[in-house]
Amino acid sequence: MKAIVTGGAGFIGSNIASALEGKNARVVIVDDFSSADFKNLRNFRGEVITQDINEVVWEKLETPDVIFHQAALTDTTVTDQKRMMFNNVEGFRKVLRFALERKVRLVYASSAGVYGNEAPPQVENGRLSPLNIYAYSKFTGDQIAAREFKNSKSLIIGLRYFNVFGMGEQHKGTAASMIYRLAEQMRSGKQPRIFHDGEQTRDHIYVRDVVEANLKALETKENGIVNIATGKATSFNRLIEILNDVLGTHFAPDYFDNPYDFYQKSTQADTTLAQKLLGFKARYSIEEGIHEYLPILYQLKSRKVASTKV
Repeated sequence: MKAIVTGGAGFIGSNIASALEGKNARVVIVDDFSSADFKNLRNFRGEVITQDINEVVWEKLETPDVIFHQAALTDTTVTDQKRMMFNNVEGFRKVLRFALERKVRLVYASSAGVYGNEAPPQVENGRLSPLNIYAYSKFTGDQIAAREFKNSKSLIIGLRYFNVFGMGEQHKGTAASMIYRLAEQMRSGKQPRIFHDGEQTRDHIYVRDVVEANLKALETKENGIVNIATGKATSFNRLIEILNDVLGTHFAPDYFDNPYDFYQKSTQADTTLAQKLLGFKARYSIEEGIHEYLPILYQLKSRKVASTKV
């Protein structure tokens, strides 16, 4: 199998590329390294094309069996609407056109941001109400993809990632998961800072499960857009309790007022369609994911955690 992974030097893309190589696939990464890190590719042995997806001469590329489109500007604090839309929408449009012309499978990354503050559990055919330009760019990409579902000879599968965490995100700064950012604060001896009153909730999903969902998308015979999540929501207060347990610390939260008017209060996915279309169900609970992730990241002695059903 030959695969193209756009954004393959980034967080999720590099994990997908690694998993594909582990299955003896020929992998080509397309990444301009504007929001990536070469350290994610130290064990990668495939080809790397260092270009923005809007600049790639797609017709010169060899036809793959599948494209995993992960490239995007993911910083939700970016307010430059033209930049966000050009990167995320026009780039996606070019990748989609290439996939359609070559009749190859396309698996692309969408986002739970498209739901905005719609009441959980968020379901794929429910109301979409993006709160910021990043979420709107993903909403637009989903609309473009959906218009091709009926007539396309290519399989198109959109994966709406919820709150992903795990190895490979360390370069992302403010776009990294709250799990990583809070752990960094606590490791440096600071109280973890969260918005008052800490009861906001997120459906966190471990990157190993996200990779598995992408691999499952290789097998489906139907087009569709599905939530990729655990289906369980965790408050930030509970998240800090888990981090204290793993890190061996005893920090209380440092609450402060939320300065943003586009903040999602809760993400929690309905995962029924992912199970039906992909046969995907997350294996890791948030506790299990963090207990595996942070000891690897910080070279800590791992402590077993009781399994929690997802």
